[in-house]
Amino acid sequence: MTTTVAPPPATVTPKPKKVRSTGVNKPPNKIGMLIGSIVVVAVFVAPYLIMLFGSLKTQPEITHIPPVYFGHAFVFSNYATMWSSDVDPLSGLIATVVISVFATLLVLVAATPAAYYLARFRFPGRLAFLFLVLITQMLQPTVLAVGLFREFLQLGINDTWFAMILVNGAFNLAFAIWIMQAFFASVPKEVDEAAVLDGASKLQVLFRVSLPLVWPGIVTAIIFVFVSSWNEYAASSVIMTTNSKQPLTVSLPRFFGLYTAEWQYVFGVSIVAIVPVVVLFAFIEKRLIGGLTAGAVK
Repeated sequence: MTTTVAPPPATVTPKPKKVRSTGVNKPPNKIGMLIGSIVVVAVFVAPYLIMLFGSLKTQPEITHIPPVYFGHAFVFSNYATMWSSDVDPLSGLIATVVISVFATLLVLVAATPAAYYLARFRFPGRLAFLFLVLITQMLQPTVLAVGLFREFLQLGINDTWFAMILVNGAFNLAFAIWIMQAFFASVPKEVDEAAVLDGASKLQVLFRVSLPLVWPGIVTAIIFVFVSSWNEYAASSVIMTTNSKQPLTVSLPRFFGLYTAEWQYVFGVSIVAIVPVVVLFAFIEKRLIGGLTAGAVK
């Protein structure tokens, strides 16, 4: 009997795996990104540092040549004496807060139902209406300031906070409608339909179902309208003629005299004017980030 011996299986030599090189360029890339980040941060932070240290220096130190970057001592009394100056920045701060807060509330009251209706219902001329709303952003207060002055003068509300609330609300309403309409449209209609089947009315669907789901849009609108109203200057400088009623953006230049300027007070009031905006961001930051990340993880 003949026995057939099978040949041994061929040995396959595994190919050596290619080791991904860590590369010698990676550390330089990280260093470059770090340097670039530091430069960007420095560019944005430097003006605030200049204002902060300038508000704590004396007038001769600010105007000294060559410049004195740090005074001999921090003059904290500048923050006390600037309120008793002829400019009266406290009245300007109060006016700015009142105008900004009520303009923001006015925009939210008007933009919320308008944005919800545009996102949920289809009607003839809807796109044309949205286009017209967008066109209003092209009309800036600088262009219409004189016309608004004459109109408010005829209505008897010129040189009042109410007039500036209307101006800021009108010029920021379009953006609020657009941004909130986009967020309302991102919510599935089935959510509203389910709430209606449970017996909810249209208003209950809007305020109890839809609004909690579009918090990022609401917060974005609040930030934009408040900051825009807080920084508004062109219309206020024309409509508000009484010094005690003018917002801070208009009263601040009065620190500049004919031959000199009280720079320590200019810097101090500027720092104070930044604080409410920073507080607003700190207060609503969690709601904004929480809304943006909601639903990202099951």
